[in-house]
Amino acid sequence: MVFLLYACSNNEEEYILINESLAFEVPSNFPEPHYDFDANPPTKYGFELGKRLFYDGKLSSNGFISCGFCHEQAFAFTHHGHQFSHGIDDLEGTRNTPPIQNMAFLKEFAWDGATSHLDLFPIIPITNEVEMGETMGNVINKLKADSSYQEAFEMAFDDPEVNTENFLKALGQFMAMMVSSNSRYDKYVRNEEGGQLTDLEKQGLDLFGQKCSSCHGTDLFTDSSFRNNGLPPNPQLDDVGREEVSGALSDKYKFKVPSLRNIDKTAPYMHDGRFGNLMSVLDFYESGVVDSSTLDPLLKLEGRLGIPLTSNEKEAIIAFLLTLTDETYLNDQRFAEY
Repeated sequence: MVFLLYACSNNEEEYILINESLAFEVPSNFPEPHYDFDANPPTKYGFELGKRLFYDGKLSSNGFISCGFCHEQAFAFTHHGHQFSHGIDDLEGTRNTPPIQNMAFLKEFAWDGATSHLDLFPIIPITNEVEMGETMGNVINKLKADSSYQEAFEMAFDDPEVNTENFLKALGQFMAMMVSSNSRYDKYVRNEEGGQLTDLEKQGLDLFGQKCSSCHGTDLFTDSSFRNNGLPPNPQLDDVGREEVSGALSDKYKFKVPSLRNIDKTAPYMHDGRFGNLMSVLDFYESGVVDSSTLDPLLKLEGRLGIPLTSNEKEAIIAFLLTLTDETYLNDQRFAEY
């Protein structure tokens, strides 16, 4: 709601628009957020500006590829059906598009943790030559040339300048508010209406706790660590993962543990999108893990590679994973394209 205040001056009414603060609510089954809301408090107009920017092709060199092009809401803001993200001139990247959800609770972003600040994250796809292929300077110049954007920045910030700092803050406000926390599983653990699980789903929850939660921990379903999960490297990509950022050989082939929320909607899976369904993922963990010097120790216990899983256990775990779909989030008009 926008508040209108008025004052009398020379018998005329003056109306002042108030940029209302937006409350960030932490779900009761979630950990505390990592994002610094004091440094960039979300507001009505800041959020709306961030949303507009998120869906604007001006952020790319060809004026067509927006953030929302590769992050589709119906699929938890992933690029559904694409093994690799597609950018300008139909160029193809080398990694699968990760979802955008619960970003305020994470410490590092991208598969290799290329940035540790959500507000800085958009710089990576904007300047990537096969994604959006643009420079920050050009983006800001295009926004400055648009009078409607000048007005939007004035409404969103006390310092109304159209600059990189405010641009990134607006996108940060939009992404920080994108919380997915209303799946059937959430309602189950919070004892809310609609939170019933079947016996098979409960069995899957128990098995998940035994076999998966060491990495996919807390109700974020990720411990935010970087791990080598034994996926055989793609010889055509030679993607070394976290090592590319840290420079440490001990990080070779380590990638960020993804959240499993809305996992039913985010296929294909793994950083290179090589698996098209959840059963293929579990089959890999059961019998496809490859040993290497940086393989996560949890996948090499008692002289066995991978995670022992029977067919029935896989079925139960998948049944549980499907309870993590949050239709409220996938259809939330606050985040929908205009």
